[in-house]
Amino acid sequence: MSVVNVPVSAPAVPPTLKERTALASPRGRTSRWVSSVILGLIGVTFLVPLAWIVLASLNPTATVGVTWPGEPTLDNFSSVFTWEQTLLPLWNSTVISMGTAVITVVVSVLAAYPLSRYQMRFRRSFLYGILFATCLPITAMMVPVYALFVALRLLDSVPGTIFFMAATSLPMAIWMTKNFMDSVPISLEEAAWVDGASAMKALVRIVLPLMRPGLAVVFIFVFTMAWGNFFVPFVLLYSPENQPAAVAIFDFFGTYGSVAYGRLAAFSILYATPVLVLYLLVQRFSGGSFAMAGAVKG
Repeated sequence: MSVVNVPVSAPAVPPTLKERTALASPRGRTSRWVSSVILGLIGVTFLVPLAWIVLASLNPTATVGVTWPGEPTLDNFSSVFTWEQTLLPLWNSTVISMGTAVITVVVSVLAAYPLSRYQMRFRRSFLYGILFATCLPITAMMVPVYALFVALRLLDSVPGTIFFMAATSLPMAIWMTKNFMDSVPISLEEAAWVDGASAMKALVRIVLPLMRPGLAVVFIFVFTMAWGNFFVPFVLLYSPENQPAAVAIFDFFGTYGSVAYGRLAAFSILYATPVLVLYLLVQRFSGGSFAMAGAVKG
């Protein structure tokens, strides 16, 4: 006679008397009602601009107000979906943002590794210096940076702009990468060192695969910041064939206050789509790394 082991689920823990009293009391109901109203208002403030973008992109006579289009049409999309107005700026944004993110992630890994693994004399001062660099406004640095670009003849240079944007993203990226790297047990690297692996080989073979979710977070953070950066490309890039979409969107604001709201909304949807697709792809392919990192910690 075979015995079947039936898993028994843990019984639900009933709420305590204090919790039941707090939920049933008038004060508890009032606080829940107030918090629900506040969360609802916050949700509306985020949904109204999104609703305007979607409705205005389908409205041939869109205005600044949120109105339902009488005859929904895709003419706004067809009018802006051209190589000069949309595709070329989106390609420039992809090149600039991808180059900035890749350079930033690589350099931040190399900078965060000694800060995470080695006890250095000036490590705390160096970290505070990095933290101070994150507080510097980009507008305060653009005057000397512009003079430097003029002296080096790097104005209207896409590679020069990429390296500068990567340099401005490094402080926050180093802090984030170091925090993710601290969560990887150093005992795994010590085992690799015993087997004869060098520090760089242990970093590439042991540490980086376990912190892929963290690298994905840093990559998305830097990519989105570079994708939405308007000020730096606007100052350093003046040729229309080199300007990204964040600068090209400025063309929809005409003189004397005239704005093509419908085409602006259609361009905004096309402009936001690549970032959403990248986020979904990175989140999908980094899911297995979360499980592996959790197994190592356990």
